[in-house]
Amino acid sequence: MREAFLQSLKDELGSDVIFGADIPARFHNDWAGLEPIVPFALVRARTTEQVSATLRLCDRFRISVVPQGGLTGLAGGARPIENGIALSLDRMNGIDEIDPVMATMTVQAGTPLSIIQAAAEETGLFFGLDLGARDSCVIGGNLSTNAGGNRVIRFGMAREQVLGIEVVLPDGTIVRSLNKMLKNNAGYDLKQLFIGSEGTLGVITRAVLRLQAKPAALATAFCGCPDFPAMLELLKSARQRMGAALISFEVMWPSFYDFMSGNLPDLRRAFSEPHGIYVLIEAASRDADENRAMLEQVLSDALEQGWVSDAILPSSERETRDLWAVRESVSEYGRLMGPQTAFDVGLPTGAAGQVVRDIEAAIKGRWPDAIALSYGHIGDSNLHLVCNIPSAGGTQPHKEITELVFGAVRQAGGTISAEHGIGLQKKPYLRLSRTPEELALMERIKRAIDPNNILNTGKVLSI
Repeated sequence: MREAFLQSLKDELGSDVIFGADIPARFHNDWAGLEPIVPFALVRARTTEQVSATLRLCDRFRISVVPQGGLTGLAGGARPIENGIALSLDRMNGIDEIDPVMATMTVQAGTPLSIIQAAAEETGLFFGLDLGARDSCVIGGNLSTNAGGNRVIRFGMAREQVLGIEVVLPDGTIVRSLNKMLKNNAGYDLKQLFIGSEGTLGVITRAVLRLQAKPAALATAFCGCPDFPAMLELLKSARQRMGAALISFEVMWPSFYDFMSGNLPDLRRAFSEPHGIYVLIEAASRDADENRAMLEQVLSDALEQGWVSDAILPSSERETRDLWAVRESVSEYGRLMGPQTAFDVGLPTGAAGQVVRDIEAAIKGRWPDAIALSYGHIGDSNLHLVCNIPSAGGTQPHKEITELVFGAVRQAGGTISAEHGIGLQKKPYLRLSRTPEELALMERIKRAIDPNNILNTGKVLSI
């Protein structure tokens, strides 16, 4: 049967399918850090029809298939499955249309996020999704994981940026639902089944993205706050005073800020004195002077109230990049720490300060040499935490650290995944954030759409 499948795959796809040892190493894994796996075949589809043919054959022969985009996921969702095939959409890369009247962009799933951002700006528009992996990640992966990023506080998660999709079902059926209208209540909103489903229900091949008016000006401020409660007052004031102009509110605890700025010589410390917590605020509006004046007034009042101890408003694009550089230095973790246990959790914003204190203290209490770094998009309730135990070397106690962190998150009423998905890494803990009834419904949906369980088999759900 396997030989028949391979021959059918060759007949349908020709040179766009690669086998065994000829498969480049980059398709063996994603960024989750798990052991790489070589799939027995890799399909690098060029068209939706090729995706359809691949899934139709896999469904017929009961072969598991793992969809792959930019391979920047951190939960193992794009890691191949042994004796399965990988389906890469990296060649489905391009912008089909930009409609400046409807403020939409129709793109293929393998298009990098940075290309989409640049194309929108060239048209005088703006795409609201942004994250640090913008040059590597692709829009299909962004949608399949419902990516978040730096501007969720203003524009929402990836699903809020989408009006329509084209998706291929596990049996090869192509569903074209490339809606461009803001208002369309004709039946079920089917796209929401596939956005955030991590490639377990279908393979997104195209999307109609919702664009925004391009801000005439961006203004950034970097603040040192005395403590977490003061930071919450700053956030509350910024929301009330700036409204839709507030697009980013990024928070760094001293554990993160001091470690990264102290170990990367190219990073410049903004303040001579240490602070209890650090905040990056970004504002956007149609008028540059008004935008900066509004941010200055918010900071002036916060300084007077004692919510901010010190603040910097950069006067050039270079100074702005320098301030963001610390927050975006996370790609250096591997070089600075080696193997890590990384978390992307959601918490009620007001609880995040106590949770960070409890987690960092508990980790240090159990492993005195631990490096535990906390930071995140606290304006939208998303906390990132990264941990390394130097004395453990390459055998990090991932399970023990994970149970400690997820236990604290559950107790605070949070979620084990804010924006990176479940994949393989978090599947054993999904029950901590979903009720038995929710999990049962997810399984019913999976079985209804993918009865032969070929799509991303074993990811997200234990079926």
